[in-house]
Amino acid sequence: MKIFSLLICLSLTASISLAQQKVYNITSFGARADGKTLNTQAIQQAIDQASVKGGMVLIPKGRFVTGVIFLKSNVNLHLATGAQLLATTNRADYGPKKASALIVANKQQNLAITGKGLIDGQAALLLKDIYRMLNNGTLEDAEWKSYNDWHQMRPAEDNRPHLINFTDCNNVEVKNITIKNGLCWIQSYINCTNMVFDSIRVESNTFLNNDGIDLVDCKKVKVSHSFFNVADDGICLKSSNPQQSCEDIDISDCKIRSSASAFKLGTASSGGFKRIKVRNLYIYDTFRSAIALESVDGGTLDDIDIRNIVAKNTGNAIFIRLGKRKKDAEIGKVHNIYIGNVKVEIPAGKPDAGYESAGPPEPFAHNVFPASIVGVPGSPVQNITLSDISITYAGGATKERAYFSPDSLNRIPEKISNYPEFSMFGELPAWGFYVRHAENIIMKNITLNYMKSDFRTPCIFDDVNGLKLDNVQINKSETDPVIILNKVTQPEIKDVNGPAGSKKLIGYSNL
Repeated sequence: MKIFSLLICLSLTASISLAQQKVYNITSFGARADGKTLNTQAIQQAIDQASVKGGMVLIPKGRFVTGVIFLKSNVNLHLATGAQLLATTNRADYGPKKASALIVANKQQNLAITGKGLIDGQAALLLKDIYRMLNNGTLEDAEWKSYNDWHQMRPAEDNRPHLINFTDCNNVEVKNITIKNGLCWIQSYINCTNMVFDSIRVESNTFLNNDGIDLVDCKKVKVSHSFFNVADDGICLKSSNPQQSCEDIDISDCKIRSSASAFKLGTASSGGFKRIKVRNLYIYDTFRSAIALESVDGGTLDDIDIRNIVAKNTGNAIFIRLGKRKKDAEIGKVHNIYIGNVKVEIPAGKPDAGYESAGPPEPFAHNVFPASIVGVPGSPVQNITLSDISITYAGGATKERAYFSPDSLNRIPEKISNYPEFSMFGELPAWGFYVRHAENIIMKNITLNYMKSDFRTPCIFDDVNGLKLDNVQINKSETDPVIILNKVTQPEIKDVNGPAGSKKLIGYSNL
């Protein structure tokens, strides 16, 4: 990981040099901290002057309203303690058609957003103005009158501004700031390199699509010591360009609360994800998956290393999916993944119940979903190692709520082109792990347990070539066999233990 050490050194050097340069206080350019005056012009003038020779643009203590501003090379936008940079609540200020982000940088370098101040998107007030414009016909939107899975009308994402959007930038530092109340992706970084995010706090549950941070085809990135409490994915890596990918990204020591998935690769996955390292995440009250790894647009997942994850009150532990959404794209690859030292507690209820803009409930009755690793026929996920993993499920499954017989595995839908989600296959006949269309799967030091009775089989492996089970402990089971292997070739079973009284641990079939 020498590359990350070099990145940190470069970032510190850039921070020191910026701190030594001239300070441009926005009040010197006419900005007023009254929470009403639109200070866009004053702030932009400060940025423009600071960029000439490099310097710090200071947002001092106070409430400063702004419209769209463009951050430039060699500028540190610094929010002092007590500073509040408030987004304008007039939708027209973001442009007549596609909404601009509040803070924009395009093809810039050596730039930063720092300080212990606040960036507030004022989402509730901005949303009111968007609805006002939609209702009086002054804003075009083809989507907003159609109901979504949340059973509400929502404006299209293009009509809801991001708070930060950087594209094609190099040497970026975002540190210590708090970001709140966005209407769409909170911060997105597209095709950027050499970035450091440290000790940031993101809180946004006002509306939908509130990803905490989106890294799109970015390279050489470190995200650490940060907190995310959001209505959509917490930390999300995406790949939108088939010729690009997310590479050399280090995520560590973060706390995440999400009404979607906590840590996610995908869903956008055209190019792929390579050399991704994740360490020390604490996840709680998260509706979907603690860990979601997805390639459905032709991209490749390769060399993914995830360790030391604790997730409580979370809807799913691990979801790994290879699919194919685009007819004109080749199917991608999901391989060479290591996930280790993970402890998850899965409840029976909705983990994000009570949060504003909570995720939409499933439209069908179901029991608690298992962790799953699923490819497609002829294109398996490959070389997946799960080690030192403990998952405790709520259990409480009943056949009256939902039932799928384990002797009907060929009836479980493939849904190759569907949006990937841990619940996408509907009710499953396993409560612990469901693995299908996979190759070279290693599960070592795995412990599975449930709190209340569950009639389903703990683990089902279907169409797997090369399976190693070593020290797998299933503490409770109401079925014999405890593990079903269907169309599994070259299995290596070592030290698999079921509950006392189990008559048959492994069942083989060829349905």
